[in-house]
Amino acid sequence: MTLCINPNCPNPHNIDAHLFCQGCGSELLLEGRYRVTKQRGKGGFGSTYEVRLRQAETKILKVLTDNLPKHVELFQREAFLLSQLHHPGIPAVEDGAYFTYYAKNRSEPLHCIIMEHVVGLDLQDYLRQRGQPIEQRLALQWLIQVVEILQVLHQKHVLHRDIKPSNIMLKAEGSLALVDFGTARSVTNISGDPSGQAGTRVVSSFYTPSEQMYGQAVAQSDFFALGRTFVYLVTATELGKLYDSTTDTLKWHQAATDLTPEFTDFLDYLMMPAVNQRPTTTAEILQQLQQLQTSSSSIPTVPLADAPAAFAEEKVDEDAAIPPSRQIQTPRKLDEQFVERCQKELAEFIGPIAAIVCQQALATDPTASERDFIEVLSRHINKHQDADNFKRTVK
Repeated sequence: MTLCINPNCPNPHNIDAHLFCQGCGSELLLEGRYRVTKQRGKGGFGSTYEVRLRQAETKILKVLTDNLPKHVELFQREAFLLSQLHHPGIPAVEDGAYFTYYAKNRSEPLHCIIMEHVVGLDLQDYLRQRGQPIEQRLALQWLIQVVEILQVLHQKHVLHRDIKPSNIMLKAEGSLALVDFGTARSVTNISGDPSGQAGTRVVSSFYTPSEQMYGQAVAQSDFFALGRTFVYLVTATELGKLYDSTTDTLKWHQAATDLTPEFTDFLDYLMMPAVNQRPTTTAEILQQLQQLQTSSSSIPTVPLADAPAAFAEEKVDEDAAIPPSRQIQTPRKLDEQFVERCQKELAEFIGPIAAIVCQQALATDPTASERDFIEVLSRHINKHQDADNFKRTVK
């Protein structure tokens, strides 16, 4: 099935054999190579579709249906910025990704961008399906990924300006991608001084800091939105329910009682009301995240004086050989490549949540055998036949 992207088409559905729409006469093979197969979304000033490139890979088509000069400028800016940014966490675009398309009997063109198809769920949809907050360990992992993406942007003097859960994608294999660069902006300097940085106002309720509402977005504006995003993820609560209008802050600590005080303070640091109260650079944030990750993963040791009496009373002859049955065996951890392969294969059956399932399985039994690990993962696959196929694939 091929879809016509003419907004005024009375019947946009066509069979693949057609080169022109049977409903309005518009050309179906865009740029001589793209066929539109499915509409993914519609709203604001445009629509998004899945397109197929000559029976091969699937890509995403963004179409601007509003030709106001400012909207066209933002749309073209997005295409240019994406062409300059190269990172696994940023949707890739190729040369010629931006083009204009004239539908039948339409005087104004449709502005189009072809970009990488990021397979997965945005974090807002992910959390809704998960039904519970993410744990601190996962939050730290995800924060590091997003900040590393932001580091690429900021080093190119680009501000995203619309970071929120719906603009971060969890890919099927477990990594994150930052999407929707329609409001991103290049600036001459993102040193943290908001003076002279006036620009188009971009506002997402509860995620946008005050300076950005006045057209003064800076690097720290992205940090504020990032902090708000992770408050949502670690509380699984819409920010509007946590917002205190009398203080213009979020009252969120009681909704996330499983976090360490250090991590709670860190998220508050990202969301400080004044620009100069927040972190200065992505490098500073990454350094603090690494420290938090190290402290979170450290395992407290039991002092010898506090050891159980059974061990304290037992006397061992240091010169005697210890029988193999009494020797302490170091728990063997699963091979990282094996776990990664299991996660990738599991994602084929249950989607992006496979990353969480694998992490939870490892946390529950870090010393599980490969066979037991596979068995635990297979229980998350609804269909018995699919579960069997998964087991055969990863053995």
